[in-house]
Amino acid sequence: MEKLLIDSAAKHVNVNKNKKGFKISPLFDSLWEFMIFLLAAMGALLIIMIFLFILLKSWKIFSASGLQIITTTGFEEQIRQAYNAPADLPVWKFGMLSLIVGTITTTLGALIVAVPAGVGTAVIICEMSSGWLKRFLESSTRLLAAIPSVIYGLVGLMLVVPFISGNLLTVEMQMKYLEYFQLTGNSMLAGIIILSFMIVPMVIALSVDAINAVPKEYREASLALGITKWRTITLVVIPAAKSGILAGVILAAGRGIGEAIALSMVSGASAVLPSLSHGFVFLFTPVLPLASAIVNKSQAISIPSIEAALFACGVILLVMCSFLSICTKIIESVVRRRQGLE
Repeated sequence: MEKLLIDSAAKHVNVNKNKKGFKISPLFDSLWEFMIFLLAAMGALLIIMIFLFILLKSWKIFSASGLQIITTTGFEEQIRQAYNAPADLPVWKFGMLSLIVGTITTTLGALIVAVPAGVGTAVIICEMSSGWLKRFLESSTRLLAAIPSVIYGLVGLMLVVPFISGNLLTVEMQMKYLEYFQLTGNSMLAGIIILSFMIVPMVIALSVDAINAVPKEYREASLALGITKWRTITLVVIPAAKSGILAGVILAAGRGIGEAIALSMVSGASAVLPSLSHGFVFLFTPVLPLASAIVNKSQAISIPSIEAALFACGVILLVMCSFLSICTKIIESVVRRRQGLE
């Protein structure tokens, strides 16, 4: 019966003219549907072509290195060897484990800081603020998300790095770990701090949208049962908005993995493999994330093997982001299934 009513309404719309005198026809609907499909297909094809392009440009690196490219280190030394190698004996073997670990540690560290801060701020904006204050906080958050990454890097270089160097490092620590790496303010910790400030506005903005989308009836029903406002927020509102919050976290993680300029300015730009055996000094290890490596080593891109190595960094970045997207889809599907939406 419902289907018959919908079909009848659709025929009525197609037959009659609207207020402006235009007639909506099935051909017009089909044309728009085809155009939308074509644009989506073009976008997917463009992504595939980009991936194939950088894969072809870096294929010699993967074929020569094999799995060693993600299981061994020595990237900076190999870059120097490739730069000084004769043209008839190029260096094609590279190890990027330190770059991958540097990317993962800075991103995870930033998420550990940014996710609780972002979700908590979103709760304050949506549930504990109102009127002009709520609008002001929402607008300010979205403006923070629009600040260029080089500005964050400059602030980190002028404030965070000197603070770490002057207050958290000692001469004894620098002498003790000199055989492993040089301890300066440029470190993983500086990268985590700056990256946290960069991605937290994204977590806040998407969490605010997700919390605002929770029906008001959920809150009213919970409060009517005698549940306190705080427990209503933690047990009703946040679980109802968790899919949107998760989307914000995933987008923030993607931003962190692909960040280049700010991290290249504050993280040390040294392909050192961080080790937990160093204890607290682990956080002060200078690191070189994958995206920063592309920026820092681009001055030697005229060497074919170095060019291929930088394209290989791009391939690994794309694979990591694709894996992140797949995990997002899986988690979203599980959440929707548990909520009875599938």
